[in-house]
Amino acid sequence: MAVFFEFVTQFADIFSNPYMLLLSVVGTALGIVFGCLPGISSTMALAILLPISFSLAPSEAIIFLMAVFSASVFGGSISAVLINIPGTPGAIVTQLDGYPMARSGRAGEALFYALGASTIGGVIGLIALILIAPIVAGAAMQFRSPEFAMATVFGLTLLAYSTPGATFLGILSGCIGLICGMVGFDSLTDVPRFDFGSSALQNGINLVPVTIGLFGIAEIIRNLNVTSESGKTVTRHIGRIIPPWAEIRRLWKAVLRGSGIGIAVGAIPAAGSAIAVAVSYAQEQRLSPRGKDFGKGVPDGVVAPEASNNAAVGGALVPMMTLGIPGDTMTAVLMGALLIHGLRPGPQLFVEHADFVASVYVGLFVAILLTAAMGFLLMKQFIRLMQAPRHILVVAIILLCVIGSFAIRNNVADVGVMIAFSVVGYVMYRLEIPVAPLAFGLILGPILEENLRRSLIVSDGSWMVFVERPIALAMLLLSLAAVLYPVFGALRPKWAKADVGK
Repeated sequence: MAVFFEFVTQFADIFSNPYMLLLSVVGTALGIVFGCLPGISSTMALAILLPISFSLAPSEAIIFLMAVFSASVFGGSISAVLINIPGTPGAIVTQLDGYPMARSGRAGEALFYALGASTIGGVIGLIALILIAPIVAGAAMQFRSPEFAMATVFGLTLLAYSTPGATFLGILSGCIGLICGMVGFDSLTDVPRFDFGSSALQNGINLVPVTIGLFGIAEIIRNLNVTSESGKTVTRHIGRIIPPWAEIRRLWKAVLRGSGIGIAVGAIPAAGSAIAVAVSYAQEQRLSPRGKDFGKGVPDGVVAPEASNNAAVGGALVPMMTLGIPGDTMTAVLMGALLIHGLRPGPQLFVEHADFVASVYVGLFVAILLTAAMGFLLMKQFIRLMQAPRHILVVAIILLCVIGSFAIRNNVADVGVMIAFSVVGYVMYRLEIPVAPLAFGLILGPILEENLRRSLIVSDGSWMVFVERPIALAMLLLSLAAVLYPVFGALRPKWAKADVGK
């Protein structure tokens, strides 16, 4: 109830405070622009614009970042529809039916469907966040070090599922992140570790320059060819924007199904929106009466993944805010922002900073409304945005990355970290090693180490502490199941062949 009153208060504050409203408007506009540009993902947009929030109060910073977060998720569908190149990973399925609609002269309708589904899915995801997060946080209040340690282990085991088809490489990337998280002073003994004699590394590797390097500079280099070719296939005419009401009304089930899948998948640590939209599209293709026409320009194939994509935003915020475990790479960057502002995600956040929690809810809600308004009013201008000079954008983004990395602690060493991880990110891309698990490992590593060691200290070195506590044991069993499931999945065909041979 306290959070509800804070929600109403914060909502009134935004619309009565021109500065807060301006932050939300600017964040929404930047989110749409960054999201729709090919090669610039939502994670990259957040990482690049994160330094702007350093000089803001925590509530102001989260309102700005939530606007960027929410708007960039929708922005990815613009380029997916108009030029057949998804602006964000979550829009990779939208292009399958959105672009054929655009090529047949229905680009405006496709964008309208994407915007409407994004808005409804975002609101449903926010409602789920408001209802579920306090319950999870209340349960997590019973957690002690053993429970947090095993919850973190469970989050790390799910990294294997965040990279379908590259399980081993995903685990390898996560292990690199864990090692990077051990650099700097020991949290319990204050003894520096793995700093190679460098004073710049004694305070550890800061998350922000790492994310800017991995998801900023490295992504720019990786997508240079894609960006340079994107203007050749741009759809020139939007056409009619608002489709017939009968067609809109027919799609409500697809929107609800997509939203439900987005919330469920988004709440799984490390799952991400890309998995949510893939599941949503496949499910809708199976259930829709037009399933056989998917891929030819069917509105159902646009609204289901877009609703799922935006509902996953609320779902991904649940584990991040309640347990301190990011739901995806975007919430990992947001978690870094909270830590910079002295706020540690977890159950205590709902008790000690209820006003800030309300700011998250309000910031997301206002961003959804502003995205819907801007998206509809500026829909015919999106084509011009697709034709923006590429070289100017690249230079501006690189400059923002360098300034942002330096502004964290006014330390040139952080710029060096950004450059180093830019190289690491690009090399990992060339080797087809996913970079997202590295960021997760960097965040979760210190949390795991601290809680694991505290648990062993309290139990006098007995590992039975993780078995004797029911919640910790449940988390441990879930982790084992997550590890063993793909192993049995790989062995099942061999066992079947052996049975046939007998």
